[in-house]
Amino acid sequence: MPDAVATLRMLCGTRTLHVCPVVSDPLSTRLAAQAGLPCALLGGFGVSAIGYALPDAGLITFTDMLEHVRNAAAAAPGFPFIADGDTGYGNAMNVYRTVAEYARAGAAGILIEDQVWPKKCGHYGGAREVIPAGEARMKIRAAVDARKERDIVIMARTDARGGRGFDEAMARCRAFVEEGADIVFIEALQSVDEMRTFASSFPTTLANMMPKTPVVPFDEMQSMGYRFVTYNVALAAAAQAMRTAFAALASGDHDALPPLMPFDELTTLVGLADYTRAEQRYRIAE
Repeated sequence: MPDAVATLRMLCGTRTLHVCPVVSDPLSTRLAAQAGLPCALLGGFGVSAIGYALPDAGLITFTDMLEHVRNAAAAAPGFPFIADGDTGYGNAMNVYRTVAEYARAGAAGILIEDQVWPKKCGHYGGAREVIPAGEARMKIRAAVDARKERDIVIMARTDARGGRGFDEAMARCRAFVEEGADIVFIEALQSVDEMRTFASSFPTTLANMMPKTPVVPFDEMQSMGYRFVTYNVALAAAAQAMRTAFAALASGDHDALPPLMPFDELTTLVGLADYTRAEQRYRIAE
């Protein structure tokens, strides 16, 4: 079985742009792995939505998220995903514990951000409030120290662009890299020029194709120097398909159902064949 952390580190070191879609649960993590994608991001937005039908607004806890990390890792062994660690759920000491526990749970990487708690999705309306730069730097220092216990890729995110400006966001990323962050990420960049400047200033960067950020073609982002790009499309696609399916059932119009995965494929996806083989192995002879 491939080492997920080693694989993610290898991706960080290439000069290729890698698609890193957002996944929300064990099933979508397995589907991303089966699709041949190189990696994924287990995002708090989707965990809040799929797991609890709640907004991404600091309503899920460290233990909530840790359980999802563990289950996603079990669903797709060896597949490298970066798990959303939000703000680390407290101060630098909490960050240390969060990073260490995510690594033990099977995440190949962890995202730590500098918002004030309770944090919110960076693409909700308005600017996000961030903690002081020095405190943010110490959180990344703690994250880097924690990976000495068990290796994990550290992605440091800043939400300073919206409320404090592009220069402040860049300064924070420089500090994060100095502390040893493997990947840096400015949330909600507001122009193509900002995207280009950011990507060309650091060795390993991520772009998030969400509403506040301009949609840039894949080839152009690669030429800018990005190493990862994430698309949060699977959750929206699944939610729309479920809404359409339920509306069709409610109206009695079965012809309006969206395309369905064949039942045999669905049972294969969730591992029924493996279960059946194991069941036969442990059957007591009569």
